[in-house]
Amino acid sequence: MTLRILIADDQALIRAGFQAIIDSTPDLEVVGLAENGEEALAMVRKTHVDVVLMDIRMPVMDGLEATSRIMTDPTLGHVKVLVLTTFELDALVLQAMRAGASGFLGKDVDPEDLLHALRVVAAGEALLSPRATRALVENFIAQPSTGDAPSAEVDVLTEREREVVVLVATGLSNDEIARRLVISPLTAKTHVSRAMTKIAARDRAQLVVFAYQSGLMSPAASG
Repeated sequence: MTLRILIADDQALIRAGFQAIIDSTPDLEVVGLAENGEEALAMVRKTHVDVVLMDIRMPVMDGLEATSRIMTDPTLGHVKVLVLTTFELDALVLQAMRAGASGFLGKDVDPEDLLHALRVVAAGEALLSPRATRALVENFIAQPSTGDAPSAEVDVLTEREREVVVLVATGLSNDEIARRLVISPLTAKTHVSRAMTKIAARDRAQLVVFAYQSGLMSPAASG
């Protein structure tokens, strides 16, 4: 299946550069180019898009507002947003994660890492840019909640599901969780999916946030 990508960035050279990289591989296809958040939102609503590669700082409507509108539109529940940023720990990136973005990348990302990131986000598999993830979560937890992140109680999860959520929060993939718990990858995936459903998390990014907000995981324990 070909993943359909929308690129939203106010710089034409960046749009063209990312499009060339993405269109060079058979399983990814750029289906739209937008120079601001308003255009991106309109295109997402008219075109079937799997992932939006979204710049944060754009005119007319910034990427934060566009991400928020996509995430709160019930007809766009399948769409993932991958945030592009010049500074990985930009406060706006934190807000984008609160709004429901699935991951983030620096604009200086290597081509192979970009392609990998798009596939990962489309699959809901993990947060991006591992070296900044811990700092991101610590800053996220330190800020007042806006109510956008999952707010379910830990009690809705079984003991095994809590264990799996903690492992997700440490950055493990389903296969790595399976090896750690001596279970099959399919069983690990099932536990992750059930936990996400119970706390109404859109993806693993929100599952990580829940792990910290609920107290299952602490910043000190992650490093």
